[in-house]
Amino acid sequence: MSVQTIFEGRIIRLTLETVTLPNGKEATLEIVHHPGGATVVALDDRQRVCLLHQFRHAAGGWVWELPAGKLDNREAPLDCAQRELMEEAGMRARNWQTLGRIISSPGVFTEVIHLYLARDLTPVPAQAEDHEVFEVHWLPWGQAMAMAQRGEIEDAKTLAGLLRAQPLLGL
Repeated sequence: MSVQTIFEGRIIRLTLETVTLPNGKEATLEIVHHPGGATVVALDDRQRVCLLHQFRHAAGGWVWELPAGKLDNREAPLDCAQRELMEEAGMRARNWQTLGRIISSPGVFTEVIHLYLARDLTPVPAQAEDHEVFEVHWLPWGQAMAMAQRGEIEDAKTLAGLLRAQPLLGL
């Protein structure tokens, strides 16, 4: 295997990797290396889920998303989820449950996103970062699921988080 770095930025690194595939053929692949992230399905005592209506330039506008963020400085995924819930939703949770992980785009990205369900919430001061533009919405669970089913929620990590949380909630 040979690896050539094409680009290295603040968040990602792009490499060209020549590898031998399981079928014996050789391929040169473009791989985007990403530190990974964590996403939170935050559910309050009224069975409402926190969704952010966030401006995403790369997506061409406003996107519905669960609170989420990039793993900073090799932090543990749960630490990232807890930090993002405080920063973006202004909440702290006493009850955390893992919902597993997803691979965002396995053909080109190394990014792994860890999913969590957070309950028993208490408010804390929110601390959005300067580059983030979003509105915080607390929607009834059924409304969020209907939005997902109608295609109003397009973000993959949000869809996966809602799907994985559904059987645990009994709603």
